[in-house]
Amino acid sequence: MNTSPTARHSRLHRGIYQTSTMAALLDGVYDGDVTFAEIARHGDFGLGTFNQLDGEMVAVEGHFYRLRADGTAKLVDPQDTTPFAQVAFFSPDSTHRFNGPLRRATLEALIDVVTPSRNLFYAIRIDGLFPRVLTRTVAKVAQPYPAFIEATKHQATKTFTDAAGTLIGFRTPDYAQGLGVAGYHLHFLTGDRTGGGHVIDFTLDKATVQISAQADVHLKLPQTPAFMAANLTRHDLEAEIEQTESGAAAAA
Repeated sequence: MNTSPTARHSRLHRGIYQTSTMAALLDGVYDGDVTFAEIARHGDFGLGTFNQLDGEMVAVEGHFYRLRADGTAKLVDPQDTTPFAQVAFFSPDSTHRFNGPLRRATLEALIDVVTPSRNLFYAIRIDGLFPRVLTRTVAKVAQPYPAFIEATKHQATKTFTDAAGTLIGFRTPDYAQGLGVAGYHLHFLTGDRTGGGHVIDFTLDKATVQISAQADVHLKLPQTPAFMAANLTRHDLEAEIEQTESGAAAAA
Protein backbone atom coordinates (compact mmCIF):
# COMPACT_ATOMS: atom_id res chain seq x y z
CA MET A 1 0.00 0.00 0.00
CA ASN A 2 1.27 3.49 -0.78
CA THR A 3 -0.22 6.95 -0.60
CA SER A 4 -0.50 9.08 -3.72
CA PRO A 5 1.70 12.16 -4.27
CA THR A 6 -1.43 14.28 -3.97
CA ALA A 7 -2.21 12.84 -0.55
CA ARG A 8 1.40 13.26 0.58
CA HIS A 9 1.59 16.91 -0.38
CA SER A 10 -1.92 18.12 0.47
CA ARG A 11 -1.24 18.57 4.20
CA LEU A 12 -1.77 22.01 5.71
CA HIS A 13 0.59 21.51 8.66
CA ARG A 14 2.69 18.91 10.35
CA GLY A 15 1.45 16.83 13.22
CA ILE A 16 1.11 13.31 14.55
CA TYR A 17 -2.13 11.45 13.98
CA GLN A 18 -2.67 8.62 16.44
CA THR A 19 -5.44 6.10 16.89
CA SER A 20 -5.97 4.69 20.40
CA THR A 21 -3.28 4.58 23.09
CA MET A 22 -0.49 2.36 24.34
CA ALA A 23 -2.38 1.95 27.62
CA ALA A 24 -5.31 0.46 25.69
CA LEU A 25 -2.98 -2.06 24.04
CA LEU A 26 -1.64 -3.02 27.46
CA ASP A 27 -5.20 -3.81 28.52
CA GLY A 28 -5.87 -6.04 25.50
CA VAL A 29 -7.76 -3.67 23.16
CA TYR A 30 -6.64 -5.31 19.90
CA ASP A 31 -9.66 -5.04 17.60
CA GLY A 32 -8.86 -2.79 14.66
CA ASP A 33 -11.42 -0.05 14.05
CA VAL A 34 -9.57 2.19 11.56
CA THR A 35 -8.50 1.12 8.05
CA PHE A 36 -5.05 1.86 6.71
CA ALA A 37 -6.73 3.68 3.84
CA GLU A 38 -7.89 6.17 6.48
CA ILE A 39 -4.56 6.17 8.32
CA ALA A 40 -2.75 7.00 5.05
CA ARG A 41 -4.81 10.21 4.75
CA HIS A 42 -3.00 11.49 7.83
CA GLY A 43 0.61 10.47 7.24
CA ASP A 44 3.22 8.81 5.05
CA PHE A 45 5.55 7.81 7.89
CA GLY A 46 5.01 5.94 11.13
CA LEU A 47 4.39 2.73 12.99
CA GLY A 48 1.69 0.66 14.65
CA THR A 49 0.13 -2.78 14.72
CA PHE A 50 -2.74 -4.71 13.15
CA ASN A 51 -6.10 -6.17 14.09
CA GLN A 52 -5.53 -8.94 16.67
CA LEU A 53 -1.83 -7.95 16.87
CA ASP A 54 -1.24 -9.68 13.54
CA GLY A 55 2.17 -8.12 12.86
CA GLU A 56 3.95 -4.79 13.25
CA MET A 57 3.36 -1.86 10.89
CA VAL A 58 5.97 0.50 9.52
CA ALA A 59 5.36 3.29 7.00
CA VAL A 60 8.07 5.08 5.05
CA GLU A 61 7.76 7.42 2.05
CA GLY A 62 4.06 6.64 1.78
CA HIS A 63 4.53 2.86 1.64
CA PHE A 64 2.92 0.86 4.45
CA TYR A 65 4.33 -2.57 5.38
CA ARG A 66 3.20 -5.42 7.60
CA LEU A 67 6.12 -7.01 9.45
CA ARG A 68 5.43 -10.65 10.29
CA ALA A 69 6.66 -12.84 13.14
CA ASP A 70 9.05 -14.61 10.73
CA GLY A 71 10.79 -11.28 10.01
CA THR A 72 9.31 -10.75 6.55
CA ALA A 73 7.69 -7.55 5.26
CA LYS A 74 4.76 -7.20 2.84
CA LEU A 75 2.79 -4.22 1.59
CA VAL A 76 -0.39 -3.54 3.56
CA ASP A 77 -3.88 -4.02 2.14
CA PRO A 78 -5.58 -0.59 2.50
CA GLN A 79 -8.65 -2.31 4.00
CA ASP A 80 -6.64 -3.92 6.80
CA THR A 81 -7.40 -2.36 10.17
CA THR A 82 -5.39 -1.23 13.16
CA PRO A 83 -6.06 -0.89 16.90
CA PHE A 84 -3.03 1.42 17.33
CA ALA A 85 -1.01 3.53 14.92
CA GLN A 86 1.05 6.74 14.93
CA VAL A 87 1.71 8.51 11.64
CA ALA A 88 2.86 11.88 10.33
CA PHE A 89 3.81 13.49 7.05
CA PHE A 90 7.58 13.42 7.37
CA SER A 91 9.47 16.62 6.61
CA PRO A 92 12.82 16.86 8.42
CA ASP A 93 13.95 19.97 10.28
CA SER A 94 17.53 18.76 10.53
CA THR A 95 19.85 16.05 9.25
CA HIS A 96 22.80 14.63 11.16
CA ARG A 97 25.47 12.07 10.30
CA PHE A 98 27.12 9.82 12.84
CA ASN A 99 29.90 7.28 12.49
CA GLY A 100 29.99 4.07 14.49
CA PRO A 101 30.14 1.55 15.75
CA LEU A 102 27.21 2.74 17.85
CA ARG A 103 24.79 0.85 20.05
CA ARG A 104 21.17 1.94 20.34
CA ALA A 105 21.58 3.74 23.68
CA THR A 106 24.59 5.69 22.41
CA LEU A 107 22.86 6.85 19.23
CA GLU A 108 19.75 7.88 21.15
CA ALA A 109 21.91 9.92 23.52
CA LEU A 110 23.51 11.67 20.52
CA ILE A 111 20.07 12.45 19.09
CA ASP A 112 18.99 13.85 22.47
CA VAL A 113 21.85 16.36 22.23
CA VAL A 114 20.72 17.73 18.87
CA THR A 115 16.99 18.02 19.68
CA PRO A 116 15.99 21.34 21.25
CA SER A 117 13.41 20.15 23.80
CA ARG A 118 12.40 17.09 25.82
CA ASN A 119 8.81 18.35 25.76
CA LEU A 120 8.01 18.04 22.06
CA PHE A 121 7.29 14.92 20.04
CA TYR A 122 9.80 14.05 17.31
CA ALA A 123 9.48 11.91 14.22
CA ILE A 124 12.84 10.26 13.55
CA ARG A 125 14.23 8.46 10.51
CA ILE A 126 17.60 6.71 10.71
CA ASP A 127 19.19 5.24 7.58
CA GLY A 128 22.37 3.25 7.89
CA LEU A 129 24.38 0.07 7.84
CA PHE A 130 23.61 -2.29 10.69
CA PRO A 131 25.95 -5.14 11.70
CA ARG A 132 23.10 -6.31 13.96
CA VAL A 133 19.46 -5.45 14.58
CA LEU A 134 17.50 -7.43 17.17
CA THR A 135 13.75 -7.25 16.53
CA ARG A 136 10.57 -8.79 17.86
CA THR A 137 7.12 -9.24 16.40
CA VAL A 138 4.03 -10.33 18.28
CA ALA A 139 2.00 -13.10 16.64
CA LYS A 140 -1.75 -12.91 16.03
CA VAL A 141 -3.90 -13.57 19.10
CA ALA A 142 -7.45 -14.84 19.44
CA GLN A 143 -10.31 -14.17 21.84
CA PRO A 144 -10.28 -14.11 24.80
CA TYR A 145 -7.39 -11.70 24.31
CA PRO A 146 -4.49 -11.87 26.74
CA ALA A 147 -3.10 -8.68 28.23
CA PHE A 148 -0.30 -7.23 26.10
CA ILE A 149 2.40 -8.22 28.58
CA GLU A 150 1.23 -11.84 28.23
CA ALA A 151 1.02 -11.66 24.44
CA THR A 152 4.60 -10.39 24.21
CA LYS A 153 5.90 -13.31 26.27
CA HIS A 154 5.34 -15.42 23.16
CA GLN A 155 6.73 -12.93 20.67
CA ALA A 156 9.11 -14.06 17.96
CA THR A 157 12.55 -12.47 17.85
CA LYS A 158 14.79 -12.17 14.81
CA THR A 159 18.30 -10.84 14.37
CA PHE A 160 19.26 -9.13 11.12
CA THR A 161 23.00 -9.06 10.42
CA ASP A 162 25.06 -6.88 8.07
CA ALA A 163 21.91 -5.21 6.78
CA ALA A 164 21.33 -1.85 5.18
CA GLY A 165 18.04 -0.43 6.36
CA THR A 166 15.92 2.23 7.98
CA LEU A 167 14.66 2.83 11.50
CA ILE A 168 11.33 4.63 11.64
CA GLY A 169 9.73 5.97 14.79
CA PHE A 170 9.02 8.63 17.34
CA ARG A 171 10.50 10.08 20.50
CA THR A 172 7.64 10.73 22.90
CA PRO A 173 7.97 12.99 25.97
CA ASP A 174 8.04 11.30 29.37
CA TYR A 175 4.78 13.03 30.38
CA ALA A 176 2.96 11.22 27.55
CA GLN A 177 3.78 7.69 28.77
CA GLY A 178 0.70 5.54 28.19
CA LEU A 179 -0.52 7.76 25.39
CA GLY A 180 2.42 6.37 23.44
CA VAL A 181 5.76 4.89 24.45
CA ALA A 182 7.84 7.47 26.32
CA GLY A 183 11.30 7.79 24.82
CA TYR A 184 12.21 6.10 21.55
CA HIS A 185 9.79 3.72 19.81
CA LEU A 186 11.38 2.38 16.61
CA HIS A 187 10.59 -0.16 13.89
CA PHE A 188 13.17 -1.50 11.42
CA LEU A 189 12.77 -2.07 7.69
CA THR A 190 15.52 -3.57 5.56
CA GLY A 191 16.85 -1.61 2.61
CA ASP A 192 15.25 -3.99 0.13
CA ARG A 193 11.93 -3.65 2.02
CA THR A 194 11.58 -7.41 2.53
CA GLY A 195 12.04 -7.68 6.30
CA GLY A 196 11.93 -5.94 9.63
CA GLY A 197 10.35 -5.75 13.05
CA HIS A 198 9.94 -3.82 16.29
CA VAL A 199 13.42 -2.76 17.43
CA ILE A 200 14.85 -4.09 20.68
CA ASP A 201 18.52 -3.25 20.08
CA PHE A 202 20.98 -2.60 17.28
CA THR A 203 24.58 -1.89 16.37
CA LEU A 204 25.14 0.74 13.70
CA ASP A 205 28.24 1.41 11.58
CA LYS A 206 27.17 4.77 10.21
CA ALA A 207 23.90 6.66 10.19
CA THR A 208 22.06 9.51 8.56
CA VAL A 209 19.50 10.78 11.07
CA GLN A 210 16.61 13.01 10.02
CA ILE A 211 14.56 14.68 12.75
CA SER A 212 11.17 16.37 12.52
CA ALA A 213 9.69 18.22 15.51
CA GLN A 214 5.97 17.62 16.04
CA ALA A 215 4.02 20.04 18.23
CA ASP A 216 0.54 19.01 17.09
CA VAL A 217 -0.90 15.63 18.12
CA HIS A 218 -4.35 14.49 16.98
CA LEU A 219 -5.65 11.58 19.05
CA LYS A 220 -8.55 9.49 17.75
CA LEU A 221 -10.05 7.31 20.46
CA PRO A 222 -11.99 4.14 19.60
CA GLN A 223 -15.61 3.85 20.60
CA THR A 224 -15.61 0.07 20.69
CA PRO A 225 -17.02 -1.80 23.72
CA ALA A 226 -13.54 -3.10 24.55
CA PHE A 227 -12.04 0.38 24.66
CA MET A 228 -14.98 1.81 26.59
CA ALA A 229 -14.50 -0.83 29.31
CA ALA A 230 -10.67 -0.88 29.33
CA ASN A 231 -8.60 -0.09 32.40
CA LEU A 232 -6.42 2.76 31.15
CA THR A 233 -5.11 3.80 34.58
CA ARG A 234 -2.51 1.14 35.21
CA HIS A 235 -0.54 1.03 38.46
CA ASP A 236 2.52 -0.57 36.83
CA LEU A 237 2.41 1.39 33.57
CA GLU A 238 6.15 2.10 33.41
CA ALA A 239 7.16 -1.47 34.17
CA GLU A 240 4.66 -2.99 31.73
CA ILE A 241 5.73 -0.79 28.85
CA GLU A 242 9.40 -1.41 29.62
CA GLN A 243 8.86 -5.18 29.50
CA THR A 244 6.80 -5.18 26.32
CA GLU A 245 9.02 -2.72 24.44
CA SER A 246 12.44 -4.01 25.47
CA GLY A 247 11.83 -7.70 24.90
CA ALA A 248 12.18 -8.46 28.61
CA ALA A 249 8.76 -10.11 28.61
CA ALA A 250 9.96 -12.71 26.14
CA ALA A 251 12.87 -13.55 28.40
CA ALA A 252 10.77 -13.71 31.56
